[in-house]
Amino acid sequence: MVKRLIIAVVLLAVIVGGIVGFNRFRDQMIADFFANRTPAPVTVSTSVAEPITWRPGIEAIGTAIAAQGVDLAVEAGGTVREILFRANEHVEEGQKLLQISEREERADLAAAEAALELAETELERARALQERGVSAVNNLDTAQAQAASARAQVAKIRAQMQQKELVAPFNGVIGIPQVDVGGYVTPGTIYATLQDLDAMRVDFALPEQQIGRIKSGLPVSVASEAGGYSARGEITGIEPKVDPNSRLVTVRAEVANETGRIYPGQFLRVRVELPEEEQVIAVPQTALMTSLYGDSVYVVRAGEGDAPRTVEQVFVQAGRRDGQMIEIVSGLEPGDEVVNAGQNRLSGGAPVTVDNAVQPMAQARAQAPAQTESE
Repeated sequence: MVKRLIIAVVLLAVIVGGIVGFNRFRDQMIADFFANRTPAPVTVSTSVAEPITWRPGIEAIGTAIAAQGVDLAVEAGGTVREILFRANEHVEEGQKLLQISEREERADLAAAEAALELAETELERARALQERGVSAVNNLDTAQAQAASARAQVAKIRAQMQQKELVAPFNGVIGIPQVDVGGYVTPGTIYATLQDLDAMRVDFALPEQQIGRIKSGLPVSVASEAGGYSARGEITGIEPKVDPNSRLVTVRAEVANETGRIYPGQFLRVRVELPEEEQVIAVPQTALMTSLYGDSVYVVRAGEGDAPRTVEQVFVQAGRRDGQMIEIVSGLEPGDEVVNAGQNRLSGGAPVTVDNAVQPMAQARAQAPAQTESE
């Protein structure tokens, strides 16, 4: 019985030892295989870090305002007799737009003109008698005063009639009529809006830190969200105070609008263009990697002899950026070849194969030829 037990223990020890030995042998062979195996090069695309002309700018959100735009209001109350315009019609300065009934004023004008005619006749008669010396001086003075009063009354009634004949104060596009023929209106009733769409003002706000960098005359570009329309202009005014609540300063620019595709009140993206800077090193933003240790890029290095090219992780100081490009303040030298796609599979010293069939640098320059500064 004991002999059988000893034989069983020995057999079990041999089997367990064999399994353990086989596993160790297998793990060692796998480790040797991977230790001696050269990893396949990773395919990446690259960009050359080179000095470029940097066009810095400041972006903001603005609102379009017509260079000339008013809500036209009635000056005198009464019944609307005529509406002489249609919605979205282009009107000229001085063009008659609305007529309010002036029948009472016409009757008053006829009476005032008759009184003026009589006063003028009396004045001529008094002047003639004065020249012949058969009339007192005060009679001539009285006649002159009566004639002047009659002329003033006629002018007053004509002014009242003009208040009921409403005309365009400037050239522009008129909006939808807000009154109807036959309706009674009171002074101050808005009957339409008139907007000059040939030129637009754009109001936008900038942080107080930017006040020292902007001035009147700086070029600006604006773009609308709807239709992708863009226009250019320049800053025409800067508010001389900062809003204490928002710490923003209001800036106004004027832009051309020959096609009339920008409308008052429209949302616009504004970019203030600052003076160009030469010899600025920039790379696509896709090349930059950010971690707890800082910003870094992979730079392609040439291999020795027939060895494949490898990458080196280089820490850099990033500067201003736009939607596609970023300025590199330090860490790169002109001519360094930087990886801009495929970094997620890289590590320091990894072999790479460069394929620049799709080049983010070229796409970035095509889509955003003017860089925008980000503080």
